[in-house]
Amino acid sequence: MKTRVTELLGTRYPIVQGGMMWVGRAELASAVSNAGGFGILTALTQPTPEALVREIARCRSMTDQPFGVNLTILPTATPPPYEAYLDAAIDNGIKVLETAGNNPKEFIAKAKASGVKIVHKCTAIRHALSAERNGVDAISIDGFECAGHPGEDGVGGLLLFALAARKIRIPLIASGGIGDGRTMAAAFALGAEGVNLGTRFCATKEAPIHDNIKNALVKASERDTNLIFRTLHNTGRVLKTAVSDAVVTIENRPGGCEFKDIQHLVSGQKGRVALETGDMSAGLVWAGQVVGLIDDLPSCAELMSQLVAECRQHLVSAGRYFSAGR
Repeated sequence: MKTRVTELLGTRYPIVQGGMMWVGRAELASAVSNAGGFGILTALTQPTPEALVREIARCRSMTDQPFGVNLTILPTATPPPYEAYLDAAIDNGIKVLETAGNNPKEFIAKAKASGVKIVHKCTAIRHALSAERNGVDAISIDGFECAGHPGEDGVGGLLLFALAARKIRIPLIASGGIGDGRTMAAAFALGAEGVNLGTRFCATKEAPIHDNIKNALVKASERDTNLIFRTLHNTGRVLKTAVSDAVVTIENRPGGCEFKDIQHLVSGQKGRVALETGDMSAGLVWAGQVVGLIDDLPSCAELMSQLVAECRQHLVSAGRYFSAGR
């Protein structure tokens, strides 16, 4: 496949592995890249910028194909050393940076001055247009079906991808709700030039998470996610579990909810424990509605081959609805 996204990333296929907290490690990123896609290491999964340097080297020892680094910048009382993580990526030869959250102009300028391309992930057209004006090289836009933080607008991918393709001039990557060749074909029909998969790549042999979590993703239906933090205007989509059910219950109780009321349930470290031990009661498991499409645990190479073949099949099949001369 050849699109502006494959040209930008230097890949065989315009398929990007999402930068996921605790999951975007060398095992998964290298497997995706080796299979022709674009693997991404999640910077803040590493405890320090120095650890990120080591993870980049480890990934490079596992693949000779391009891969990138995700840096999500969020407002917090005690922010991590974002610029030091950025420097670690730049100084160690990373050529593509996936950014999300806030995207300071000075970080963009610093990265681009070093020849780094920036793919900015966002959830709204207005944010995508702002990022385009600020000089990013591609947009990855999340429909409301996605795992993680889908924004507050509630716009699904079918409409969001079409709107973005209409309004954005730089390459567009569709994210959220992409889990098989059929949904991949739909994204291209809507005007995207690449797709981003997160939850689907969690359900692969190489994903560095416990088999209990992977099997839970396989068993889940499209109805088995919860929207949390909705009342706090920081909506997140997670797998429906006893933990996320408890969060929703607390949020919806009479009298309202403050973050401190649910903090003991939602900490990132508890989510890490859940992913690594397979204990679904330990913390949140982030997942998108695409779990409804997941029914196996292939290798990344098997998944990529299947995605591309099915995508081609569905695009060809759709073309048959139009006969010559009509």
